[in-house]
Amino acid sequence: MRQQQADAVLLTTEPNIRYFSGFFTQFWESPTRPWFLVVPARGKPVAVIPEIGASGMAKTWVEDIRTWPSPRPDDDGIGLLVDCFKRLPRRFGNIGLTLGAESVVRMPANDLARLKQALPGYDFVDVAPVIQRQRMLKSPREIDKIRHICQLASASFAALPGFAAAGMSEAEICREMRVDLTRRGADSIPYLIAASGAGGYDNIIMGPSERRLADGDLLIIDTGSTWDGYFCDFDRNFAFGRASDAARRAHEVVWRATEAGFEAARPGATTTDLWRAMNDVLAAGGSLGNDVGRLGHGLGMQLTERPSNTSDDHTELAPGMVLTLEPGMTFAPGKQMVHEENIVIREHGAEWLSRRAGEELQVLSSD
Repeated sequence: MRQQQADAVLLTTEPNIRYFSGFFTQFWESPTRPWFLVVPARGKPVAVIPEIGASGMAKTWVEDIRTWPSPRPDDDGIGLLVDCFKRLPRRFGNIGLTLGAESVVRMPANDLARLKQALPGYDFVDVAPVIQRQRMLKSPREIDKIRHICQLASASFAALPGFAAAGMSEAEICREMRVDLTRRGADSIPYLIAASGAGGYDNIIMGPSERRLADGDLLIIDTGSTWDGYFCDFDRNFAFGRASDAARRAHEVVWRATEAGFEAARPGATTTDLWRAMNDVLAAGGSLGNDVGRLGHGLGMQLTERPSNTSDDHTELAPGMVLTLEPGMTFAPGKQMVHEENIVIREHGAEWLSRRAGEELQVLSSD
């Protein structure tokens, strides 16, 4: 904050407010009410929140809690925010907000305009990179939570051959997996994508659909499940009955690309080094392209966080970073193969958080 010359930072999103306060509730699913946490340059944070959240916030380490009877569209906390900022010491005249890439301001645009108008002499500066960098470096407890949900999802993937079969639809298989993940202890499964096709799939974001699996089909399932507020995010590929030679080779290529990314993942290397290591394997393996735009990303309180494994990201890796390795390739026109694992950066290099997939494409009986 000193480097950004910010007298205070205004946090408005669930993960950022939770990160700095410990306030954890499912009530964020309701878009009706805005929530605010003010982090001053000196002193403890101030919660400016709807009355309905006062008792919950009181269970955190935040002591200064100011409330209003939201929803109140005429003044949904803006008056309290203005008063809060005016009472804080003013040195630089800047208030930090998350304004940059992969960030949002979760409040009505009209209310933000009113806030700026009520604070003449203050400028709002982007602190997204600072907060994102802070959240990139996970504590041991955060890593343990991510490892736990990764292991639950790994066990569910291992059990999938027992509840998935040809003749079932993508949606039916995913419903069974949701039940299995819940029974194993996952708190929620907000992201469970499936895609399939004869010998390959053409997308990784649109399913699950009612398409029924048949002999020769390839299925990918990708899950972002949570435990105690932290995500896993990885996938597995399955063939039904038989797999084409092209699909088998493609799976081997993306598996080896993940190995290359893992070997390159060490303190001092960059996300671009990871991208290059994986991309070289994909190119040598005959990739026709990759429309995902990156080969993995950060992971934690959100399904996807910064940084991105791209050719121009250049984020330096450090111990405590949790990342996905996600090499993908078009191996034939209209047919993709994507593989994803979760890792953490340690002093000595990388460590698997998800249970490593086998090198060979798993083929399920079509009987």
